[in-house]
Amino acid sequence: MSRRLPLLLSAALATAALGVVPAAQAAPAPAAPVVAAPGSQPYASYWYPSTILNWDPATDPDARFNRSRVPLQPRTSDPALAANPNARAGEGKIASLVSFAPTSNNPSQGSADPNYYAFGYWQYVDKLVFWGGSAGEGLILAPNPTVIDAAHRNGVKVYGTVFFPPAAYGGRLQWVRDFVQKSGDRYPVADKLAQAAQYYGFDGWFINQETGGGDSGLATELQKLMQYTKAQSGADFMWYDAMTTSGAVDWQNALTPANSPFLQDGPKRTSDSMFLNFGWTPDGLDSSRTLARQLGRSEYELYSGIDTEANGYNTSVDWNTLFPSGRPHTTSLGLYRPEWTWKSATDRVDFYAKDARYWVGANSDPSNTDLSSSWPGLAGYVAESSPITAKPFVTNFDTGQGDFYNAAGTRVATGGWNNLSLQDVPPTYRWVVNSTGSKLSPSVDFTDAYQGGSSLRLTGTLDAANTVRLYETSLPVAATTKLDLVVKTPAAGPTKLKAALSFTDSPGGFTTVDVGDDSGTGWERHTLDLSQYAGRTISQLALQVDGTDPAYDLRIGQVAVHDGAMETPAAPSGLTVLGASDVTAGASQSLRLSWTAAPGGNVHHYEVYRRNADGSRTFLGATPNDAYFVGKLDRAGTEATTTLDVEAVSTTYGRSTAASTTVSWTGTPPTSTNLALNRPATASGQCNANEGPAKAVNGSVSGGNSDKWCTLTSSKWLEVDLGSAKKLNRFVVKHAQAGSESASYNTRDFSIQVRSNTTDPWTTVATVTGNTAGTTTHPVNTTARYVRLVVTKPTQSTDPAARIYEFEAWGA
Repeated sequence: MSRRLPLLLSAALATAALGVVPAAQAAPAPAAPVVAAPGSQPYASYWYPSTILNWDPATDPDARFNRSRVPLQPRTSDPALAANPNARAGEGKIASLVSFAPTSNNPSQGSADPNYYAFGYWQYVDKLVFWGGSAGEGLILAPNPTVIDAAHRNGVKVYGTVFFPPAAYGGRLQWVRDFVQKSGDRYPVADKLAQAAQYYGFDGWFINQETGGGDSGLATELQKLMQYTKAQSGADFMWYDAMTTSGAVDWQNALTPANSPFLQDGPKRTSDSMFLNFGWTPDGLDSSRTLARQLGRSEYELYSGIDTEANGYNTSVDWNTLFPSGRPHTTSLGLYRPEWTWKSATDRVDFYAKDARYWVGANSDPSNTDLSSSWPGLAGYVAESSPITAKPFVTNFDTGQGDFYNAAGTRVATGGWNNLSLQDVPPTYRWVVNSTGSKLSPSVDFTDAYQGGSSLRLTGTLDAANTVRLYETSLPVAATTKLDLVVKTPAAGPTKLKAALSFTDSPGGFTTVDVGDDSGTGWERHTLDLSQYAGRTISQLALQVDGTDPAYDLRIGQVAVHDGAMETPAAPSGLTVLGASDVTAGASQSLRLSWTAAPGGNVHHYEVYRRNADGSRTFLGATPNDAYFVGKLDRAGTEATTTLDVEAVSTTYGRSTAASTTVSWTGTPPTSTNLALNRPATASGQCNANEGPAKAVNGSVSGGNSDKWCTLTSSKWLEVDLGSAKKLNRFVVKHAQAGSESASYNTRDFSIQVRSNTTDPWTTVATVTGNTAGTTTHPVNTTARYVRLVVTKPTQSTDPAARIYEFEAWGA
């Protein structure tokens, strides 16, 4: 392979994608800091060595929005509980270098786009490097808080990136010299690195120095800078195998005397780990392990790199050299760009399938990997770790992205979103199902949720007991310990569900507690008393389904292990609008909010709502932080003010009273029109010649049965071309009753999707289940040319015909 490292190529491509000319053609000078508008979008921080010297969180208006409030959690990994018999705990680890977004314009706290790399296999990762940086934007990149929050909740350290590119990609040796400049016995840039990590709440830095032309003096200063920073702040460093002690950029593909002082310099610990370049060989890794031990360091602090940016799990890897069969692992593993699974995916379903293939193998089962495969799945080598070591433990199976937002089972927002700060700890075992008969299929379900945008769903033929292993834990049971399960069944009656627990004194066996019956078809909480197991420690948390059902279907919206009652947190106070900016004058604003955190320390996150005239509330976003950016607050009609609420949600999902404030509106809102009116429409089919898709966009519901679109096709969809990408604020669907037909014909389950180009995947902006109304309205904040209505249950009964009198897309 080429010795030119694809690490630098990635940054160059990112630069090109943003329209920035590589500095080989004349690199731009570092730009002056941009002062944010009062209510504008805050972004993750990035700097050059000279500009970070001027950074001060007290004067940076975006800084407070970039803070993580989730501490790094301890983890447990019991070798006896590893899903895969070949996987090892306590040996080789995994470091993952991930580009979540471009260096610049990376929103601090998520966004309204559900299309996001919502990584969910944290149990196999030890360190995550927030990869980025480019000559045309900035060389020093701090991770945004959503990634830090999710990683820390799973016990994974997060590093920012310092990237010095080769001259061919805009690198300047002066930037490296600026980085190591001294003031007396201090390294001012290093002080800023430590300050940024401490203020934002991440754990250290990945140093990627690939600018040529240096000398041994410069190399020595880089070593001293890392040693200085560690002594001053304890920040971690991971060094990339590029620069050698001579100052030359000469990839060793191993730990050698030419680069080992960047890891260990005599008695001085320079960095905490090293990422070895991709060209490693069996002899090179053997000698690396030997040298690491001679230096008093573990071979597992060496991360042998593999590049999966281009080909993902089709990348050729010498697995037996890294993880030899029957012998200890040689080194740890460094993954470069595993987000290939998302970037190459056609839609969310494809992403989840590819991500499972990447991490747990072709069988989507970490206990069943094929080590003869060219890509067995990483679960075949590295055992899972779990951060579930203390109570309360609560999961809603929220992935940190979705097409709607539910709070305690109530739909409080429609439209897509991503926010990894809200991601729950994903199941340790995705998916391990044991049964003597047919195996049920666990999945993440994005069509319904108890809290957030997703839930766990079990489906399939039930003809024997199924045990679904979910979490490895270390949870001591007290006399007051309870296990809550919030579930939803298609019909009232037996759930056929049991909670299954194993304990540290017998980790291989499960004790079950029956959940019982559901009284209806909504979300129901079942609280199980675990006091009879007091004094024991739960080592595994699973579900067992037993009975018979040809089409079993169960959703699990929440699992909670806690002591005593659910806690109600104290309320936040001092809710303040720091600034507002018009999105559409007179009609919508973006806002920067802050508040004083609730006392007590038991807050999981804060939720932000607007109050509506009918007494309901609309969810605007959430964060563990004490500041939040609202991307769009829509004015309702001509209201003069809008009341905002912020409430604390406890670690057991109790809710506080709200802190409130008002936002004032001025001017006359622009007129919103139905942009779908008389636009070209297509559909999956039509019942009769006079019931085609054009009838759903003709602006009329008064023409009787012939004034509607109707279809009997198995897949039911209606698509409208708005002509060009338009800003949309709501959809209105007029069902059968709006055209004077029976309410029993109103559409029960449906979704609305959008896209701007025919080559784009569809994005779901609204999902509705259980509708009974004749007219439904769905507020959104999106831009699209093509809009689509997908009907999944056309009526309230078994009648198979979809009847839509109007499908309206409103915007200004």
